[in-house]
Amino acid sequence: MSQLAHDDFEEMADEYDMSDVDDDMEDEYGARIIASDSDDGEQPDRMTDTTAAEARRGKDVQGIPWERLSITREKYRQTRLQQYKNYENVPNSGEESLKESKHIEKGAIYYDFHHNTRSVKSTILHFQLRNLVWATSKHDVYLMSHHSVLHWSALTSEKKELIDVQGHVAPSEKHPGSLLEGFYQTQVSTLAVKDNLLVAGGFQGEIICKFLDREGISYCCRTTFDENAITNAIEIYNGPSGGVHFMASNNDSGVRVFDMERFFLCKTFRFDWPVNHTALSPDGKLLVVVGDNPEALLLDSTSGKTIHELKGHVDFSFASAWNPDGFTFATGNQDKTCRVWDTRNLSKSVTVLRGNLGAIRSVRFTSDGRYMAMAEPADFVHIFDVASGYNERQEMDFFGEISGISFSPDTEALFIGVWDRSYGSLLQYNRRRSYSYLDSLI
Repeated sequence: MSQLAHDDFEEMADEYDMSDVDDDMEDEYGARIIASDSDDGEQPDRMTDTTAAEARRGKDVQGIPWERLSITREKYRQTRLQQYKNYENVPNSGEESLKESKHIEKGAIYYDFHHNTRSVKSTILHFQLRNLVWATSKHDVYLMSHHSVLHWSALTSEKKELIDVQGHVAPSEKHPGSLLEGFYQTQVSTLAVKDNLLVAGGFQGEIICKFLDREGISYCCRTTFDENAITNAIEIYNGPSGGVHFMASNNDSGVRVFDMERFFLCKTFRFDWPVNHTALSPDGKLLVVVGDNPEALLLDSTSGKTIHELKGHVDFSFASAWNPDGFTFATGNQDKTCRVWDTRNLSKSVTVLRGNLGAIRSVRFTSDGRYMAMAEPADFVHIFDVASGYNERQEMDFFGEISGISFSPDTEALFIGVWDRSYGSLLQYNRRRSYSYLDSLI
């Protein structure tokens, strides 16, 4: 993973920020109609949410007043497609990989727009790490917003700060190996939430663990003191005995497994390149590892022995996910593609799916295995129908950097974090259902 500094990312983000649309508005009308972030991250009252009913009546889902601008939405979309620069570690990797990928016509609708809230703004600290939004139910979402780890209730539209990482964070429980002095001014690079456990990873190898049904922080540690210490990804899972574990992928080329029943580091795997993401198979036996290497690895999760090198991508990968069927999994790469693999035939990928703008930074399957979502760095989230062989897709089209995507465990909701100074928000889409049995009652 790149060591690009936060300030450099800010400069990159500014280049594609929607505030330039506001500037057009200012030039035309002499005043800014929509304000950018205030210092405390709060939204001005005039920045309103958008409901499904308003969207059906023609309101832009992000609240962008296109009718007042000197540029149409269609024209601005074309400008973004032409000007957005995909970050590549391997020059021209996008062009090379697209030759093998297939274009899937958009048009399907699996999830309908439900709500866009601008009361919370999901933010990003590292341009390559986009796992900062997690849903534990269709009503409960956890995300990073500036220096806060927040809980957002989609039911009550209320937010609550769980951790303030700008100040001092220290454990309130005593466990062997826990760093009792804690951390100061932690820069959170990645986040994971599952069931009652929340784990945040930091730029200096920090790990902060909080059980959501307990007060305070349960456990803190530093995975490494290497100068390449960034925690790139966290995966929470249940071990063979049912106990809660998590796996941390780091830029020091290590993957570490922590047992959260006994609060200790129980296993470490070492690689020849920085590890950006891991995904454990549903049965816990296989591990997908991707990182600063075009080839991904499929490992035995117990021994760490390589079962197969996955060849096909031509740049570095930052996303991976298993289908709940336990046979297929997906990897997302900076070559602008997502490859789907089948453990029953690993000689080549099952299919190669491409995006519009840039790298595939996040990949998620619904818990029933029906759909797979892949997120680009900005503007587009694609949902594929797995049963169709990934030959049908829905395209969600908006403006802004994507901080994370998350299906609710019951598959009923999809949340998308959008980072933008003027139009940052949390988008919610609800699964479209066909209740044909109701038609017989009409």
